[in-house]
Amino acid sequence: MKITFMGAGSTIFSKNVLGDTMMCEVFSDVEIALYDIDGERLEESYLLICAMNNSINQGRATVKKYLGVEQRKDALRGADFVVNAIQVGLYDPCTIIDFEVPKKYGLRQTIADTLGIGGIMRGMRTIHVLKDFARDMEEVCPNAWFLNYTNPMAIISGYMQRYTGVKTVGLCHSVQVCSRDLLNALGMSDKVEGRKEKIAGINHMAWLLEITDKDGNDLYPEIRRLAKLKNADEKHKDMVRYDYIDKLGYYCTESSEHNAEYNPFYIKPGREDLIEKFNIPLDEYPRRCINQIARWKTQKEELMAGGNVQHVRSNEYASRIMEAMVTNVPYKIGGNVINNGLITNLPQKACVEVPCLVDANGVTPTFVGELPLQLAAMNSTNIYPQMLTIEAAHTGSRETLYQAAMMDPHTGAQLSTDEIVALVDELIEAHTKAGYPIF
Repeated sequence: MKITFMGAGSTIFSKNVLGDTMMCEVFSDVEIALYDIDGERLEESYLLICAMNNSINQGRATVKKYLGVEQRKDALRGADFVVNAIQVGLYDPCTIIDFEVPKKYGLRQTIADTLGIGGIMRGMRTIHVLKDFARDMEEVCPNAWFLNYTNPMAIISGYMQRYTGVKTVGLCHSVQVCSRDLLNALGMSDKVEGRKEKIAGINHMAWLLEITDKDGNDLYPEIRRLAKLKNADEKHKDMVRYDYIDKLGYYCTESSEHNAEYNPFYIKPGREDLIEKFNIPLDEYPRRCINQIARWKTQKEELMAGGNVQHVRSNEYASRIMEAMVTNVPYKIGGNVINNGLITNLPQKACVEVPCLVDANGVTPTFVGELPLQLAAMNSTNIYPQMLTIEAAHTGSRETLYQAAMMDPHTGAQLSTDEIVALVDELIEAHTKAGYPIF
């Protein structure tokens, strides 16, 4: 069995996924291929994964490293699973470009990795690279599953599923913890154990459609009451999503700092009162990047701990998916797949996030039916710019990319069509000049 990790320089994440995998007996003697284009980051991850293999797996796995485009096919050759965690352009230069250029047009963002003009450009430059990944996989590991963790999830996964021959499922971290974190934050921790839930929609905006306690009692009436009280009484980090509960009736999977920029409601020119009211952290992602870079040296020393690298299995889906496919013991996930009628009032070609059963047959999505109309409407405002971005990447059409940006609810609410065209042109030029072309 062989697992290839693309973007292995993401050391903490590669530790989580591969550590989880080593804790599955069926993968104890797995071959692990670590791939990155940054030699220093790759070496750090290689040393860490090797140390963890020795500490928790008696050294039974085989760990190899592969650097750069020239070794990419060798990294992928014969893989059964490919975990994708690349970030094309990293914080510097590409995230800086995605935030600073739009600011010249008065456009402010919080995260810019999923939608908004930053998410759209991130999707374009990532697909530019993934086209080569897909060609290599079709040649040297045509039966491998591509487990995508890279954002923008719906754009990346949707492209791979629609326009390549690679078996792909998109995976996020937020579905697993959505209802648990909500109940804990509202003082309803006693309802966490044994709860049942139904979640569906799109990545970062999948909806907690149903939630009951272990006895089958509907928890939403109390959730709605407490969320409204909390938003009225205190400043906290989840005010946008609690406003969703109040105005739309339902909670969604991803954080408020993300959802603040997926719509035209909260970040508006000259409306600092809304930024204050909903406690919106503008420029949040660049701050996180800077802090993470500053912490990494200490973090690296703590992780290595003299070579005794320990691990506790995480909530990530990847190892559980691989285990279910190999052992044929079913496992349920929230997966990102092409809609094809799963959610009947969303577009057929949309990449949606729905419950899926994983076993030896692969990933089998479940039928959801209709979303409440207001939730389908919110999802649709994000889906169409996502689909236009996919089409722009597939066709190489600059005009389609303009249209994707125009249809983005945050960008379109603040800029004119001419301003959007000028912004897109400037971003294309900046990324291309930095060495990360869009087309």
